[in-house]
Amino acid sequence: MTLRHLLIVCLLFTSCNYYNNRDKKYESPKGYKLEEPTRFHVRQSMQEISGIVLAPDEHHILAINDEQGRVFSIDVTGNTPYPNWKFDKSGDYEDLATDGKNWLVLKSKGHLYQVTGLFSDSTDAINYKLPIDGKNEFETLYYDPRNDGMIMVCKACADDKDKGYNTAYRFDMKTWTFDDNPFYRINIADIERLSGEKMTLFKPSAAAIHPIEKRLYILSAVNRLLVITDLDGKVQEAYNLKHTVFRQPEGISFAPNGDMYISNESADESSANILKFKYNQRPQ
Repeated sequence: MTLRHLLIVCLLFTSCNYYNNRDKKYESPKGYKLEEPTRFHVRQSMQEISGIVLAPDEHHILAINDEQGRVFSIDVTGNTPYPNWKFDKSGDYEDLATDGKNWLVLKSKGHLYQVTGLFSDSTDAINYKLPIDGKNEFETLYYDPRNDGMIMVCKACADDKDKGYNTAYRFDMKTWTFDDNPFYRINIADIERLSGEKMTLFKPSAAAIHPIEKRLYILSAVNRLLVITDLDGKVQEAYNLKHTVFRQPEGISFAPNGDMYISNESADESSANILKFKYNQRPQ
């Protein structure tokens, strides 16, 4: 191929990418304006922030990073070091969730850690392993009060390979055991249809139940999507996320009034942050 032909091919490729990005639709769920966040930057210790839960005082955010076995308390308006409590050795920790009394942390391979003695000098953890075979990867954990269960959604699980869905598993908070059968499955074809984007895999990175709508909001950093389902995983809406706002969305949490918080890991030379989106409740 001559230099001239190579330049023409490169120009055509660049033009196609330009028009594809220009034509992509960036909309917001009703009640939100995803293009108008309030930004909170976080300290160097949380550049790998990978899971968040808004504290009841709506002023602090409990968070983990994906390198240390620690829970951090982030004061989004302060500039002092974050208090933190070590529950286990360093590892690949991806999310945390609470039922209001117990705190659980998710490790990427599907291990759950019940953090005991949190906020004290005797913090420790009890480990529970998801009993499924094969190579599995998880980044998403949330609490479902309907059935008093912690729900884990596969990012890449052996049983889901080439099947067109993502499986969710439930951990029973009464018996402290995993259910024998999958909790639900998310149909990837439904996400493609609603987002207008072709994808071979859907890779969830965080999820939380909306306190007013009672629906599940799921983030995917890899696909750069916000997907909304019912509480049984049936896809209802899907929204493309702008890279300039959502560099690497890895955590999500809600205030009781519906205000949404999304955390971004550092990426593309941008520092990590937490974004707040005000919720304007839909008229009845």
